[in-house]
Amino acid sequence: MTMIGDNLQHVRERIVKACTAVGRNPASVHLLAVSKTFPADVVREAHAAGQTAFGENYVQEGVAKIQELDDLRSGLEWHCIGPLQSNKTRVVAEHFDWVHSIDRLKIAERLSEQRPAGLPPLQVCLQVNVDAGANKSGVSPDEALALARAVAALPRLRLRGLMAIPEPAPDFESQRELFLAAARVFEAIRQDGIELDTLSLGMSADLEAAIAAGSTMVRIGTAIFGRR
Repeated sequence: MTMIGDNLQHVRERIVKACTAVGRNPASVHLLAVSKTFPADVVREAHAAGQTAFGENYVQEGVAKIQELDDLRSGLEWHCIGPLQSNKTRVVAEHFDWVHSIDRLKIAERLSEQRPAGLPPLQVCLQVNVDAGANKSGVSPDEALALARAVAALPRLRLRGLMAIPEPAPDFESQRELFLAAARVFEAIRQDGIELDTLSLGMSADLEAAIAAGSTMVRIGTAIFGRR
């Protein structure tokens, strides 16, 4: 097994252990490998080790990898997880399978309009700024329900859930509390009758706390590919 294969196995073991600790089925947590800044060959290696879902922060870089790995396209799922500007929505709508970072209706409307009719609906998550980080993207928790209602009504998109990137916290309980803030917003939207199934929370340093708070998708880069 390669180093990346070993790393993937270790992360999967962490997910199983974290789920077991809180009485969750490990199959309820999906692993998204964050491949930003790493070349296409590294994604190919991870795919050979059984990984199928990959996250990219930078649109141009992500599209270049998608095109370079076109021979694997049917077996890969590409997630745009970085901030998204209006001038990049068309290329994202045309190439990616998921977008995690919708924080305003204008971006969602453009993605909906620009999603090619021949492709399945674009799977999307709202990014919520749960700790009011001034330099962070994300809709405020108070405005998330209204945005969710509007996005859920758009054609060519399927609203799947929420994503959050809280500020790093020093210990497990502090991390969990921040993730629980996102989980509460998620549940409030579901209580409104909008069907959500994806809570995209947790990275290499805090995936255990995220899973304890209910995350269904962890976004892991460093623990798989190494430091950038």
